[in-house]
Amino acid sequence: MTVVSDPWFYAAAIPAVLLMGLSKSGFAAGFGALATPIMALAVPVPQAAAIMLPLLLIMDGAGLQKLWRDRDPAMLRQLLPAGLIGTLVGALLFGRFSPAALAGVVGALTLLFLAQRLLFPPRAQTPVPRREVGFACAVASGFTSFVAHAGSPPINAYLLPLRMPPLAYAGTMAVFFAAINVSKWIPYAWLGLIDLRNMQTALLLMPLAPVGVWLGVYLTRHIRPDWFYRLAYTGMFLTGVKLLWDGLR
Repeated sequence: MTVVSDPWFYAAAIPAVLLMGLSKSGFAAGFGALATPIMALAVPVPQAAAIMLPLLLIMDGAGLQKLWRDRDPAMLRQLLPAGLIGTLVGALLFGRFSPAALAGVVGALTLLFLAQRLLFPPRAQTPVPRREVGFACAVASGFTSFVAHAGSPPINAYLLPLRMPPLAYAGTMAVFFAAINVSKWIPYAWLGLIDLRNMQTALLLMPLAPVGVWLGVYLTRHIRPDWFYRLAYTGMFLTGVKLLWDGLR
């Protein structure tokens, strides 16, 4: 079996897979975008993204099994077509921008969103974000998900202010990213990222894929909504700092 043999890769990949699984469940949602950058400490970003793709499908299956009934169909009808447009844009522009530049842009926008929430905290009479904002965030989410599996910060910028019930949020995110990840397979193969070494390496990591999801679903069902959202915003902050740092380096 031809796999990545560097032990430092697995030291980064194992926590990255578990972290992505937690994020896939809706719990620790803001942390998911850190998974590929963590894995990319040991391998190039495109290879990290390719290895993560089959694992995402296993996580998506585990998440859908637990959260399908909790999804918000109206929200998905609004956001999913835009997200798929974003993946198409990502496929067409893949390689035109350096991973560092993209990481920096996503990180900066994430931190700007959090600064806006801190400086102008929502009040009861604060209107919900406009649908046009949701469309733009979903396109950005599909794009950044395609290039680095970092789609959660843009879509969270729209969904988190809505203060959905945690399970409804988790179910909606599970369906949204399951569809996005399925749509990546043909473009990834076309770009030459689906090769035997990457897929066999993913096979070694596959038993870990559902573990984080199962744990996260359990925690989502038992955590208080205010703590759920505090954790999500904390994850977005750490993700924004990490991605901006990667971009500035």
